[in-house]
Amino acid sequence: MRRLFEAPRLSAVTVAFLVPMLLVAGAALGDPPAGASIDGIRCDRVESSVFHIHQHLAIYDRGKPIAIPSDVGRPVLGNCLYWLHTHVADGIIHVESPVVRTFHLGDFFNVWGQPLSATRIGPVKVPKEKLRVYLDGRPYTGDPRKIELTEHLDIVLEAGPPYPKLSPFTDWKGQ
Repeated sequence: MRRLFEAPRLSAVTVAFLVPMLLVAGAALGDPPAGASIDGIRCDRVESSVFHIHQHLAIYDRGKPIAIPSDVGRPVLGNCLYWLHTHVADGIIHVESPVVRTFHLGDFFNVWGQPLSATRIGPVKVPKEKLRVYLDGRPYTGDPRKIELTEHLDIVLEAGPPYPKLSPFTDWKGQ
């Protein structure tokens, strides 16, 4: 028996219908986008084409590829898009900014909400063997957080052996 002031339970179908409707209504009413700025990188309602470049990021955990998720930098309920983001889980980082500035790999990991250091690469804990970093197939020995994101840069982060022989990334799909 239902109590007089008890709230009704919503089915999964009802919730699945209501959430998108509320988001559309919020956007129509001009609600500000959710998503605080990260490292001076805003979460805007639309992508910008003032500064638009792409990089490829590959992460290997003891030889096994770790996918970079789709929609990094695209908060589910945020109704906005960070200047650094992904669309699909193909490892391509999109830099779409309303200002021309220097972005770094550390910025992307901050937007992703994941650590990047000599001991952590996002969800991967680097074993006692040294982290290997490659930029366009060449070894990089500096701080991976400071890698400047330049057009069509191919970034490989390897956490522990076996270290696979890698081919350069070339599948830019017209980007």
